[in-house]
Amino acid sequence: MENYLENNNVIIGGIIVEEPEYSHEVFEEKFYRFAIKTKRLSNYDDIIPIIISERIIDLDEIKVDKKVKIEGQFRSYNMQTDNKNKLVLSVFVKSIEFNDEDYVSTLNEANLIGYICKAPVYRKTPLGREITDVLIAVNRTYKKSDYIPCILWGRNAKFCESLEVGTPVKLSGRIQSRTYEKKLDNGEAIKKVAYEISVSKFAKYEE
Repeated sequence: MENYLENNNVIIGGIIVEEPEYSHEVFEEKFYRFAIKTKRLSNYDDIIPIIISERIIDLDEIKVDKKVKIEGQFRSYNMQTDNKNKLVLSVFVKSIEFNDEDYVSTLNEANLIGYICKAPVYRKTPLGREITDVLIAVNRTYKKSDYIPCILWGRNAKFCESLEVGTPVKLSGRIQSRTYEKKLDNGEAIKKVAYEISVSKFAKYEE
């Protein structure tokens, strides 16, 4: 699993809904954050965060309402807030182009090869639909890993339920955003957004 480009490959398209804002700097290279809206076949819109280097494109070109096609990786990092670790997810841009073709609005495909790093959680909805949540660790260069939440349905959910931590897996799906309410200690509820891969293909990986 040492081909890091094959381990984590994303192609996604949509409409820019936020212009770039400064995110962070690594070895004097500045990175910026913005967001795109990508459409599911059900017409539901997912709002996906994007991270891009200043060296890839003139940031002044990234304007709200422009349609883009992005190739990159789905990455994570831990951010500490109030002495707690929060997993922050975004698409890290390798290449970007402006493209007004209709298909770009629904373009959303992620392919990962990694390891199960947390015991899968299997459940059924009130209507009997099978769902499994699983966290996948994907190796990256410089001995880093990305930790990607995934959700599986039906037969894939049942198959994944019995897999042990450390099992190598290969999967394909689409990146989705999900809004939920989190209750605070004082009883108040705040809206949060989670990002995950809704898995369409899933199998054990044989190297």
